[in-house]
Amino acid sequence: MTVRKAWIVAGAAVAVGLSFVMLLVIGVYVVAGNLVNGVGGGAKALAKGAVPAAYTDLVQKWGNLCSAINPALLAAQLYQESGFNPNAKSPAAAQGIAQFIPGTWATHGIDGDGDGDRDVWDPKDAIPSAASYDCKLASYVKDVPGDPTKNMLASYNAGAYAVIKYGGVPPYKETQNYVKTITTLEESFAAPVSRVDPSKQAAGAIYYAQKKLGTPYLWGGEGTAADGGRFDCSGLTQAAYDSVGISLPRVANDQYNAGPHPARGELLPGDLVFFSKDLNNSRAIHHVGIYVGGGYMIDAPRTGAVIRFDPIDTPEYFGATRVTEDGAKALPTTV
Repeated sequence: MTVRKAWIVAGAAVAVGLSFVMLLVIGVYVVAGNLVNGVGGGAKALAKGAVPAAYTDLVQKWGNLCSAINPALLAAQLYQESGFNPNAKSPAAAQGIAQFIPGTWATHGIDGDGDGDRDVWDPKDAIPSAASYDCKLASYVKDVPGDPTKNMLASYNAGAYAVIKYGGVPPYKETQNYVKTITTLEESFAAPVSRVDPSKQAAGAIYYAQKKLGTPYLWGGEGTAADGGRFDCSGLTQAAYDSVGISLPRVANDQYNAGPHPARGELLPGDLVFFSKDLNNSRAIHHVGIYVGGGYMIDAPRTGAVIRFDPIDTPEYFGATRVTEDGAKALPTTV
């Protein structure tokens, strides 16, 4: 299908230039006015493919170990700590997928798979141990006023004594940032239980991408002068959101975690849409575009092509992310 034909097919949802952007802005805020609360409330199941398939069952099971945690929160911690890398090792000697330091592992590591040993490098032990440690911390601060989950996370970062001393999350910038980061990332791993608020920056990101239509693709391109103004897929989405003040990671599979995940029937213009050959693993995502409505996106598809409109409903459609400022800020710098 040619770009011209795609434009016609998408007609009702995709218009031209400033008129389109103004209609989009109005539409986004009309929807915003009709939504209530976004994601939240009750137990949180994992979003499709948010956790690598090898660990999904473990996270789902152990994420329900106590009321202070849930599978999405446990997934957020693991992603923040190691990017789900079971071989991760930090300069501070933290080890494995849950990044236990040896002293903490010696005290709190458990034999999660019942094979007779406690192996910090084995996710079947480390993931249950992370959940068990969270719940143990929650029990230490169960009588402290405030949100039990936030108090647990603060205990993880600053120690239970500090949480008890201050009657809640202590006034330490590092601890407050840690609590906010994990609870924000939690929404990136949760299957929405209600509609998700639209992005306020969506229209600007689309406007940027529209101006790049017809630009040749360049693998690794970020639109710089050295790149001749050319982009690859995630370079385009990164630049589009950077134009409205939101800094996204460079690669598509990390951009997937920059906000909550609307269902296919709840997509709004400005959502990032993702594609993968493995529909059970967000780390296998290989392509991203910016949704513009009518089942179409703007994307930089491949070498030899130009930035253009493409349909999103293909066998490799993985899912979508509604980018948020807090969601982007919460992403670890390396995963």
